[in-house]
Amino acid sequence: MQVAELWRYPVKSLQGERLVGAEVGADGLAGDRQWALFDTATGFGLTARRVPDLLFLTGRLRADGTAEVVLPDGSVTSGDGVLSEWLGRPVALRSAAEAPGERFYENPNEVGEAGEYDWDAFPGAQGAFHDSSRTRVSLVSTATLGTWDRRRFRANVVLAGEGEDALVGRRVRLGGAELDVVKQVDRCVMVTRPQPGGIGRDNGVLKTIHRQRDGCLAVGALVTRPGPVAVGDGLAP
Repeated sequence: MQVAELWRYPVKSLQGERLVGAEVGADGLAGDRQWALFDTATGFGLTARRVPDLLFLTGRLRADGTAEVVLPDGSVTSGDGVLSEWLGRPVALRSAAEAPGERFYENPNEVGEAGEYDWDAFPGAQGAFHDSSRTRVSLVSTATLGTWDRRRFRANVVLAGEGEDALVGRRVRLGGAELDVVKQVDRCVMVTRPQPGGIGRDNGVLKTIHRQRDGCLAVGALVTRPGPVAVGDGLAP
């Protein structure tokens, strides 16, 4: 398999940036999930599970490594006041360094056939704002994606070819980096959410993943050796 696309998501649950190349470190692609929005009243981090409108914002990294947010009207901000007004709740844009230790995120649990939700919170990883401590880089193949828009699944690496599920439990080289592929990525309601560019709400996506793939799509890896990766690089055992 070969790297077809690289993506980083500077701000958790926001749209991200497509890259030609990136450095891969212990936390994953440089700049990936290094920022997140937190509700200052509850202390919980926000995700598009609970706040689908986050997917209509875009996170970008400035040259100095700080994050900024592009609003749907094209304006750019990093101001908590502007973001709070847009989201209709008090929020703060925080870096991973500003939120050490255990973090909790708002999370819906779907219950009942009518689609109503029961709400709780889940703990995320330390370091970068990944959901799981067992995933720093996520990979998915074009064969697995099929006709689904890759943006629904927010993988860091889109691989041309097929067979990423068979990599679980193996160590692989990705460009100049080395990864331990440790798990399949289980999927939640977030993959059904609408996004810019004509991606509509589609509950059938998650139903199909549960029916055909036991609820998982893409694989998650930990970084055992940092290094560069670029579009066109191969993935090899």
